Amino acid sequence: MNDKLQETEVKLHSPDLAAVRDALGAAGARLSKPRVFERNLRYDSADGALMAAGIVLRLRQDEAVKLTYKADASMVDGIVSRFEAEVEVSDFETMDVILRRLGYRVGLIYEKYRRTYELEGAEVVLDELPYGNFTEIEGDAATIERVVDMLGLGRYRRMAGSYTDIFLDLRERLGLDVEDCTFDEFAGVDVDLGDLV
Repeated sequence: MNDKLQETEVKLHSPDLAAVRDALGAAGARLSKPRVFERNLRYDSADGALMAAGIVLRLRQDEAVKLTYKADASMVDGIVSRFEAEVEVSDFETMDVILRRLGYRVGLIYEKYRRTYELEGAEVVLDELPYGNFTEIEGDAATIERVVDMLGLGRYRRMAGSYTDIFLDLRERLGLDVEDCTFDEFAGVDVDLGDLV
């Protein structure tokens, strides 16, 4: 399989992103993309078959517009791997219309702020979501482990699920009255991830 179509990453719950940024600076990481706001639409079939199968069909808008397909993931030692194909498209609204005309519906909207670094051949992203902060490190497994050690991130919890999985779990367990994972919907909602994730 084309290695460019394989995503291998670890997601770490890291509440103090300022400390992670300091560690990145001390390690000589290069900021490749400054903090940017992302809006994501995750699509599903009318019967919910995509999400039930762990398949992601996502339209993302930040400084560009990208359509992404991800297969169900496997995890070994907290490192997640899965097939991922992504393509840039020119128009968010028109791509949304095409997907809806093909019979897909928006199953979830989620937002985040993301800052991206490069270190030791890995991509390190700092994500701020409405319910918490996370660090993702993408690369091969050995590089991921090396970067986790370099940055002193071993104390942070490795997350098995996607941001969508974490959101859906929190919404159910805490009885949150929110439809989507947006900053507006979480305004005034205090979330302590504790042992929920």
